[in-house]
Amino acid sequence: MKTIAVIGAGTMGNGIAHTFAQSGFTVKLIDVSEKSLDKGMATIATNLDRMVSKGTITEEDKAKTITNIITYTDIKDGVVGVDLVIEAATENVELKLNIFKQLNEACSHSTILATNTSSISITQIGAVVAHPERVIGMHFMNPVPIMKLVEIIRGYTTSEEVTKIIMELSQKLGKTPVEVNDYPGFVANRILMPMINEAIETLYNKVAGVYEIDTVMKLGMGHPMGPLQLADFIGLDVCLAILNVMYDGFKNPKYAPCPLLVNMVRAGKIGVKSSEGFYDYSETKKAEKIAKQFV
Repeated sequence: MKTIAVIGAGTMGNGIAHTFAQSGFTVKLIDVSEKSLDKGMATIATNLDRMVSKGTITEEDKAKTITNIITYTDIKDGVVGVDLVIEAATENVELKLNIFKQLNEACSHSTILATNTSSISITQIGAVVAHPERVIGMHFMNPVPIMKLVEIIRGYTTSEEVTKIIMELSQKLGKTPVEVNDYPGFVANRILMPMINEAIETLYNKVAGVYEIDTVMKLGMGHPMGPLQLADFIGLDVCLAILNVMYDGFKNPKYAPCPLLVNMVRAGKIGVKSSEGFYDYSETKKAEKIAKQFV
């Protein structure tokens, strides 16, 4: 396996492209927006510069990594001759199903099709392509170049052979793959999202403030960042989408998103990427200033 296509040049897509390219793979980074591709490549360059400054890689390593990435705005052009496609588009089921229908037409039936979805059914995605046994989940963690975990999710019909190939491939990237089965939220988000939602409920019910909730979880539970800060980092829109998938999938009220979360997403206050969530990021990307709504 030498050539990889990554669909989506956003945070996860450019991180996945960076990781494969740095490991010596030829990467075809695909996005319908030329602007998004430019932004994604700029992010990769910035992250590589940071690694160079820390002595993790050399300038030569950086140059090779950038050279290994080719950008495309058309899926049909981008997936020609690839061994694996990893879809890393927005966490929207209809969008993902549409992409996989296009991949079914554009790719060889021997091409492995993976999705970086953090909650959507692999079985449902696989059902729209021929040979669904080649469809698998590769849920990378953010930031992709740094985080070691990859959740490898087997759909109902994913083959043993494809699972083995993707597990071994993840190890070649220096990652630690963990195989899980296809249920809403898988493992990571099935446990993480209810915790984040409960932290938002705790704030909503005025049990404590933003700083207090995050401090309790950091100092008392040893978390590297508090759940509200983490929600901002992930994106409140993404948290809401995942909770909705889990709520729809399990029909269990414990997964119902907090009304405060719903309202914040409706208002466009979705965290770091909108410059405001539970914290104010207008001056710095660090969670240092509480958003005025919660002061």
